[in-house]
Amino acid sequence: MSILVTGGAGYIGSHTAVELLQAGYDVVIVDNLSNARADVIDRIEKITGRRPAFYHASCADPKELERIFSRHTIDAVIHFAGFKAVGESCRKPLQYYRNNLDSTLCLLEAMERFGCRRLVFSSSATVYGMNNPVPYVETMPALSSSSPYGWTKVMNERILTDYAAVHPDASVILLRYFNPIGGHASGLLGDDPNGIPNNLMPYVCRVAAGQLEKLTIFGNDYPTPDGTCLRDYLHVVDLAKGHLRALDYAGTHPGVEAINLGTGKSVSVLELVRAFQNATGVRVPYVMGPRRDGDLPEVWADCSKAKRLLGWQTELDMEEMCRSAWNFVKRHEA
Repeated sequence: MSILVTGGAGYIGSHTAVELLQAGYDVVIVDNLSNARADVIDRIEKITGRRPAFYHASCADPKELERIFSRHTIDAVIHFAGFKAVGESCRKPLQYYRNNLDSTLCLLEAMERFGCRRLVFSSSATVYGMNNPVPYVETMPALSSSSPYGWTKVMNERILTDYAAVHPDASVILLRYFNPIGGHASGLLGDDPNGIPNNLMPYVCRVAAGQLEKLTIFGNDYPTPDGTCLRDYLHVVDLAKGHLRALDYAGTHPGVEAINLGTGKSVSVLELVRAFQNATGVRVPYVMGPRRDGDLPEVWADCSKAKRLLGWQTELDMEEMCRSAWNFVKRHEA
């Protein structure tokens, strides 16, 4: 069975490609490398002993998608491709809407032409917006967001739901995940964004490695126990395995399902920094800064639906998240 992984050279996509290959799937990756590196494909092959087919192309390019679907019999798609930084989306909203919506629309058009009806979508907890209480449950309204990035997830969920409504044989899983961190146990894959990181853990790692002077924590006056934001952090390998479970579920369940993937536990920014220091023995200097646009005080999941429908729950703890993230940075810089 061949699975198309859009954005498959990126952080979550590459870990998911590894799990797919190790499970016996054939993998085709399309990625424009706007926030990834081509040598990730070599690393995937080194881990698995199998090389995925790779296309350096935009998922928003209909001609490239036509070429890919023509060359491969694609049985299902896992769709990661898209810009993903909350703060950046507030500064560059048009860029986010154009890229994130066009990639989904072009992909669905290609799938329709080639009769591919199974899709797992990389959604986000941001679809729950600003007014739902934590923990987030899939039955809550998911029709708003606090950032343009989040709005693209809301809109994409709507597009995919409407698409499935007119294709009774289609199966779409909307995976709403929370805050993935960590890296592959080999040290070959991890969160390695181009430029200055927008997410917390890669920034912490680069400060720890001496590549950046200090960490800025955005806001220490939130209504939380230590004043910093609370998030639901899960290991990226656990998250990747969740995509395989969703892919299996989609094979026998037409329609649309939204499913949270998280730990169901909240950890503050300061707690994560301390956990990293304890796990690695490396000091991370930090300063407090103003709040960042689009950030909410507390975000974490109710994950009971994932356990019930997919038989999935997280297995790796915070210590392993921190240790594996640092192991990737040390190995990558060596």
